[in-house]
Amino acid sequence: MNDVPFDLDAYFARIGHAGSGQASLDTLKTLHFLHPQAIPFENMDPFLGRPVGLDVASLQGKIVLGGRGGYCFEHNLVFMHALKALGFKVGGLAARVLWGQSEDAITARSHMLLRVELDGHTYIADVGFGGLTLTAPLLLKPGREQKTPHETFRIVEAGDHFRLQALIGGDWRSLYRFDLQPHYEVDYSVANYFLSNNPASHFLTSVIAARAAPDRRYALRGDRLSIHHVDGRTEQKQIATAAELADTLEGQLGITIPDREAFEAQVREKKIVETSI
Repeated sequence: MNDVPFDLDAYFARIGHAGSGQASLDTLKTLHFLHPQAIPFENMDPFLGRPVGLDVASLQGKIVLGGRGGYCFEHNLVFMHALKALGFKVGGLAARVLWGQSEDAITARSHMLLRVELDGHTYIADVGFGGLTLTAPLLLKPGREQKTPHETFRIVEAGDHFRLQALIGGDWRSLYRFDLQPHYEVDYSVANYFLSNNPASHFLTSVIAARAAPDRRYALRGDRLSIHHVDGRTEQKQIATAAELADTLEGQLGITIPDREAFEAQVREKKIVETSI
């Protein structure tokens, strides 16, 4: 199924892009801004015990044509296929997540990001990091503070690797560390299998979703929805029932739940919400 061609027109329709199809920095920035607004981050399939396919046919059927979202491998593989179809020189990288961990934590290479070579410069692209997904590509220039439509980011060089950091509440916080060793679909398939099948994976035990909007971010973890506005304000909402959780995912997060009845039953069984009515 890897010889299935990527449908660039369908992808453009999915993210609402009607502009240039040239392999330029402006195009890269536009697509990087539109993608995380149109395609939510979500873990419905692992949570429901459904397989997560990374081949082109599976990605197109689920995300491009099926109106679904996904997690990092799905997002960034779709984005990579789109960029390649436009003529960009792009390849995959892998990262060790540091968000919520100590700076020296040794975590698995469980996150995917992209390296884009354009006009003699190297850019980092990542449309699949949940609640802090980049909404613009970053120039790989360590130490430079780079504003995006949402947060300000920087890339810090630390020995043999780089750290991606976001300015949150006046503090620089690390999202992940990465190097420039190329990674391929077979590498992601190994991590994808663990994250979507191993009982220890948080994608099986909780509900995780996020979506960017022009002036805010929506981030859901379990029974709590956070809305982070670009002006710094944050709202939080506690969700009380499985039905309310499903409504929130379908409404504010823009997620098509593949089997709502099974989803609500799983939410109650795993006690994701505090009460059930």
